Amino acid sequence: MRVSLSWLREHVAIDHGLTVAELEAALVRVGLEVEEIVDRSTTVTGSLVVGRVLSIELVPKVKKSIRHCTVDVGTAARADGTPSSIICGAQNFAVGDLVPVVLPGAVLPGDFAISARKTYGRMSEGMICSERELGVSDNHDGIIVLPAGCADPGTDARSLLGLDDLVVELAVTPDRGYCLSARGVARELSHSLGVPFRDPAGTVAPARGTIRPAYPVQVDDPAGCDRFAARIVRGTDPAAPSPSWMRQRLAVAGIRSISLAVDITNYIMVELGQPMHAFDLASLRGGLVVRRAVTGETMTTLDGVDRVLDPEDMVICDTGIANPLAEGTPVSLAAVMGGQTSEVRPDTTEVLFEAAHWDPVMVARTCRRHRLSSEAAKRWERGVDRELCLPALEMAVRLLTEYGGGTVDADVLDFDAPPRANQVILAADLPTRIVGVPYSAARVAEVLTSIGCQVEGEARLTVTPPSWRPDLTDPADLVEEVVRLDGYDRVPSQLPTAPPGRGLTPGQRRRRSVGRALAEAGCYEVLCYPFIGEAALDALGIPADDQRRRLVRLRNPIAETEPAMRTTLLPPLLATLRRNTGRGQRDVALFEIGRVFYPAARAEGAPPVLPVERRPSDADLALAGELVPDQPWHVAAVLAGEIEPAGWLGGGRVADWADAVEAATLVVATALPELGAAAVTVRSAAYQPWHPGRCAALSCDGVLLGHAGELHPAVCSAMDLPRRTCAMELNLDALPLPDPVTAPRVSSFPPALIDLALVVDAGTPAIAVQHAIAEGAGDLLESVRLFDVYAGEQLGAGRKSLAYKLAFRAGDRTLTAQEAVTARDAAIARATERCGAILRGA
Repeated sequence: MRVSLSWLREHVAIDHGLTVAELEAALVRVGLEVEEIVDRSTTVTGSLVVGRVLSIELVPKVKKSIRHCTVDVGTAARADGTPSSIICGAQNFAVGDLVPVVLPGAVLPGDFAISARKTYGRMSEGMICSERELGVSDNHDGIIVLPAGCADPGTDARSLLGLDDLVVELAVTPDRGYCLSARGVARELSHSLGVPFRDPAGTVAPARGTIRPAYPVQVDDPAGCDRFAARIVRGTDPAAPSPSWMRQRLAVAGIRSISLAVDITNYIMVELGQPMHAFDLASLRGGLVVRRAVTGETMTTLDGVDRVLDPEDMVICDTGIANPLAEGTPVSLAAVMGGQTSEVRPDTTEVLFEAAHWDPVMVARTCRRHRLSSEAAKRWERGVDRELCLPALEMAVRLLTEYGGGTVDADVLDFDAPPRANQVILAADLPTRIVGVPYSAARVAEVLTSIGCQVEGEARLTVTPPSWRPDLTDPADLVEEVVRLDGYDRVPSQLPTAPPGRGLTPGQRRRRSVGRALAEAGCYEVLCYPFIGEAALDALGIPADDQRRRLVRLRNPIAETEPAMRTTLLPPLLATLRRNTGRGQRDVALFEIGRVFYPAARAEGAPPVLPVERRPSDADLALAGELVPDQPWHVAAVLAGEIEPAGWLGGGRVADWADAVEAATLVVATALPELGAAAVTVRSAAYQPWHPGRCAALSCDGVLLGHAGELHPAVCSAMDLPRRTCAMELNLDALPLPDPVTAPRVSSFPPALIDLALVVDAGTPAIAVQHAIAEGAGDLLESVRLFDVYAGEQLGAGRKSLAYKLAFRAGDRTLTAQEAVTARDAAIARATERCGAILRGA
C-alpha cells in the first residue's frame, strides 16, 4: 500500500513538523510494517521549473518528428529572462501550454544528468519531461501538460507534480485489509498520534435506496453478494481528462490512469477501500443478474483472456444477451475483473457505477483458480466495509459530474441483505491475564470504543466490532487490539520461567543423530516442499496399486501440478538433485529427514470443530485424531557422480548401489547404537523406482525399513537425472526406540584378534553369515567386520569366500589362547549350522 503524506493529512491532523523518523515510529507503534518512506523532493535535484511553450518548429531533414521549442522559464535559466531553446520529440503539447522543464545541472531519477548540448544541429538547454522521466509514474506516452494558469513561468514545479511530498509504502498483513486505503491508514495514525480523524466516508451524505431501482438487478445468491448498490450518470463528456491531482495520487498508489470514469473507481478504492466497477450503460442490453457461474460458461475479462468459469465463481450477467446455459451472459467476473463487452469506452457517455459487498472466501478461491489477481480482489480477500457502498457511489457520481459533466439519475439501487451482527463476549480481565500488563475494565472499554466498537457491560463486556473490522471475531482479537493501541512498549520484555523438562525426546535425539551421521559421511541436508503430483509418481514408475499412490490431497494447493502431500521423500529430493546437477554440480550427495503422509484409517466423516476458549473433550480429540493422516518420519539420501573425488592420489570412485546401501546401514547403526550394523538385515529385492538387479531391502527384526540401491534407468531418463543415480529411503518410525543408553564399561585388558575366512554359496548374504558368527561367538566377541570377498576356481563354481576380522575381549581379565579359540570355533559352528559355511583351508 502506497499513499502520500499530503493525502493522509486530508483525513488526520498531522503536525507539519513531524519528521520522517517520527512518522515511521507512529506507524510501527500501531503494528503497521513500514517498507519505505520516500521523500520525493530529493528524487530530482537541481532546477525543475514551469515553462511556457512560446514557439514550436519541426527540425528539417530528420526521419523522426523532432521539434525545436522555445520555452519561457522566467529567470530560472538566465537573469534577463531570455527563453531557453529545447529539443523535444513529444507531440502532445502546443504553443502556450505550460510544461515541466528540467534545466542544465539537474539530475533526474536513475542518475540521469541534464546538460546543455547540441543535437540535431540545434542547441538544447534542458528537457521537457514526461511522468516517467520525473519518477512520477511509468507513463511515457507524452510529456506532462500542466493546467493552464496554474503557475508563472520559472516557478518551481515540484508542488504541481507532487514531488514535494512524502510517500509511505506499507506491507499490510492479511488481517488488516482496511489499511489498504488512505482512510484506514489515516485512522491508525490518529490512534498512534492521538489526533482527530476525519472519516472521508462521513463527509458525504449518500442518497438512500429508492423504491424504483437505478437499474434492474437481481441477486440470486445473497451468501456470495449480500449488498449490491448502483447509480447512473448520463450525458458525461467522454473526452474529459482526469484531474491532475487524481492522476498523481493514483500514480503514487501504482495505478495507471485510464479514463475519468475508471480513474474515479480506482481513486475511491484507494481512498475509502471500496472497490467499484463502471459499466458502459449503452452496452448493457437487459437487466443484470448476480449469480454463481454454471459449468461450461466462459467470458473474456478486461485483460483479454478467455476464462472457463467454475460453479463457485460469482458473475454479473446481462439478461439481454442470450445464454443457453443459464439466465444472462456473464459480463463481469464479480469482485475480480470486469468483462470486455461492458467496459467503459472512449465514447462512453452513460455510466453505471456499481458498488457491492462480496464473500471474501469466494473471491480468494476465484483468484487462485483463475490465477488472476487485481487490486480489487486483494481488498476483497481481506475484508471490506459493507457500509461503504452508498458513500462510495455518492463520491463517484459527484466526481464524475464535477469533472466530466452530466446529470445523476435520482433513482438509487441498494440491495441489502445484512448479516447478523457479530458480538464478541470478552472478560474485562482477559487482556491482563494474557498480556501481563494491568488493564482496567475502563481502559479496555476505552480502547475498543476508540476503534469503533460498541461496548456494553463492565466485568463481562459485550463487544460489537465496527463494519470496517471484519477480522475481530474472537476475544483474542480484541485482546490484540487492546495491547496494540495501549502500546506494545508497555509490555515488559521478560522471559517466562521455563517449566522443568527432560530436553529432547528420544525421537528428536534419534533424528538429530541420524542427520549428523549422514552429514559426517559427506551428504548435504536439504529441506524440500512436501508436495507432489501424480506426474512425479509416474516418473518413478510407482505401480497403480502401490500404497504410495494413496495420496492426501490438499483443498487449496499452492500449485495445481502438486495437489497432494508426499508419500515418499524421493520426488522432491530427486528434483533438488536435478536442479543442482543442471547448474553444473557433478558430484552431489543430498539427504532429507521429513514426514510422509498417508490417508487416515478412518477416511469418512467431518472433523469436529474444536473450541479455543477451553480444552476440547476427550471424545472430540479422539475423533480428530482418527481423521488426521498418518505422518511417519522417513530419511532419504540420493547420490550422483563421484563419491570419492579424483585427484593426484588416485582416480576417484563413482557412487554405486553399495554406497546407497552403506548409507542406509549407517542410519540403522546410528539409530540403534547398542546393536549397530548387526541390527539390519540386507537382502536383494525388486521395488520401484530402483533397478531390479541393484536394489536391496533392509529390515530389522523382520520389519521392513526401506530400500536402497541404484535407480532404474527409465526413472533417470524420465526425471532427467545422471545415469546410475543411487538412492535410499527408510522409515525411521519403523525402528524401535532404544532403551536408555548406559555408558559402556571400557576394558583395560588387551583384545585377542583373529581372522576368519568361511566358504559359502555365492547367493548367501554376507550379513547373514556375520549375524551367525556374532551369535555363536557369545559375549566375548567385541566386534566383527567383513574385510574381503573372494570367488575363484579354487573354491569351485557358485562358491565364495568371506573373510572377517574378529576381536575378542573380556572385561575382567586377559583372555587365554584357549578361550579365544573356543569362542572362534563356536562362531564357526553356528555359521556352519545356519549358512552351511566351511572354514577355508580346512
